[in-house]
Amino acid sequence: MGTILSSTVWGRWRLDWGQRTHVMGIINVTPDSFSGDGMLRATTQGEQAALQALEQARAFVAEGATLIDVGGESTRPDFTPLPLEEELGRVIPVVKLLAANLPPEVIISIDTYKAGVARQALEAGACMVNDIWALQRDPAMAGLVAERGVPVVMMANMRGCEKREIVSDVIRFLTRGIELALDAGVAWENIILDPGIGFGTTSAENLTLLRRLGELRALGRPILLGSSRKSTIGRILGNLPPSERLEGTAATVALGIAQGADIVRVHDVREMMRVVKVSDAIVRDNWREEA
Repeated sequence: MGTILSSTVWGRWRLDWGQRTHVMGIINVTPDSFSGDGMLRATTQGEQAALQALEQARAFVAEGATLIDVGGESTRPDFTPLPLEEELGRVIPVVKLLAANLPPEVIISIDTYKAGVARQALEAGACMVNDIWALQRDPAMAGLVAERGVPVVMMANMRGCEKREIVSDVIRFLTRGIELALDAGVAWENIILDPGIGFGTTSAENLTLLRRLGELRALGRPILLGSSRKSTIGRILGNLPPSERLEGTAATVALGIAQGADIVRVHDVREMMRVVKVSDAIVRDNWREEA
């Protein structure tokens, strides 16, 4: 397993690579998240949803998360794109509340592919962009990330793409994203890559990506793995619903770390933090028994 030795440092935030796996907790400010954890319901709108998100984020941080990812648009298969203003109305109050109430070292990420949403979220207190299209959907996104000097997670998205061999396809997609980022002036150290488990990929392709995740290390940047509660896990376990995919998620997290994942994006922070600590002790040799 190759090790990314550099650190990503910006503002008051810092991510060191190779010493431990970072945990990103998911905050879905949606009514239709595939995982069943969306915070918008008929009885939880506006301020109430933001307060619920803050409670969840505080719990994630207490359980060990160093990053909190806020998203307002469900990107499940066959999703309907959300109008800009509606997405802003969902996520900006949450980002503002988290920025004002979480410890200052916590990294708040905005999960969006729209530059207009990302810009306002960064102004509201977010400090990272998580783009499921690797800067290839909104032409203004790369310039915004460069202008603000923040890290960007660039995910491979195979929806609508012609596929030949999935690992090569993902590497090709991410390479295009890297080129766009660098051409726009994004710092090399601010690029993080995500293989895009479940985004236009079959279960067999997802398993191949997990099995060969380490090959993405050749691109030279840290890897974020977002396999939490994905449908492939449910299918393997006899079509279990998302709420019953905890152990399957744990397997993907542990094996992903063994393949070189630097960040794991998860719904169940407390349980996955335990998986991360044991996996890191084995893979990174970073645990020492107290005398």
